[in-house]
Amino acid sequence: MALQRFLIDTDTAGDDVTSILFGLLWPNSRVEAITICAGNLDLEQCSENALYTLEVAGKAGIPVYPGASKPLVGKLVTAAYVHGEDGMGNSFFPKAKQRPESLFAPAAIVELANRYAGELQIIAQAPLTNLALALAQDPTLPQKVKKLWIMGGTNNALGNITPAAEFNFYVDPEAAQIVLQAGFDVVLSPWDLSVSDGLLTQEELEPILSLDTPLSRFYLAVNRVAWEFNRSHPGGGGLNGITHPDSLTMAMALQPELIRESRRHYVDVECRGERTRGYSLVDRLGIMGQPANAEVVLRADKLAFREMLIKLLGH
Repeated sequence: MALQRFLIDTDTAGDDVTSILFGLLWPNSRVEAITICAGNLDLEQCSENALYTLEVAGKAGIPVYPGASKPLVGKLVTAAYVHGEDGMGNSFFPKAKQRPESLFAPAAIVELANRYAGELQIIAQAPLTNLALALAQDPTLPQKVKKLWIMGGTNNALGNITPAAEFNFYVDPEAAQIVLQAGFDVVLSPWDLSVSDGLLTQEELEPILSLDTPLSRFYLAVNRVAWEFNRSHPGGGGLNGITHPDSLTMAMALQPELIRESRRHYVDVECRGERTRGYSLVDRLGIMGQPANAEVVLRADKLAFREMLIKLLGH
């Protein structure tokens, strides 16, 4: 298999970490950079979590570029209540030796897209603020990026922060709207896909619970608060297991055969609704008369994803 080049744009917490590990450690994958956007936590903590993940993976030296500390409009909404105060399951790991780069993340995105024009795939697993700012610098960015994988929104389904909205799109719907309309070759991995095919229940996690490797212990530590949130908090939906929105997206990028069913649709984001801000409209019936702008993943191979995860954590 040919080498795949990735840039991961992340608000590092919980499952973001697993996604980064996939990119760092999977065969024929090269992470050229990690860019950070505030979302799950503030910008500084998200940056620290990415740097520590690099250290755990033995991949220190890959540059980490801090970016937007707030959305384009309004105040930052975070999710420490889901992932723990540190975003890492309240593990409070020490700071990594590596420090963040000084270059602003949107500028780094533009620079790397030019350096690897036609090769670079972007994994967007945070609010899309950095990408919207990068587009402001270089409107031709979509023509240089090979593929943009977005974990965000829902396929007209129940959200995970409001009934109408998924977290990443809710935090910065203006950025999501800008990016979706920009002309990227987009694959959209919505939240409802994570619930249906990216949720691993306690029973399904048993092989990982018994692995007892450094990576499996790290994975369980950073996801333990989110697991408890899923199980016991009203907002968790009574899901006794770990959801993998970001790592399922990364796994599909690494092995596209994990996509069992997808369809091209026009997707837009509500930015003004009093009750529906952040809602992602997927025009499945084509009644809006707009050309499709995203490949929306409808089903993924859950069993194959679990096998990939076990292989990764047994590394």
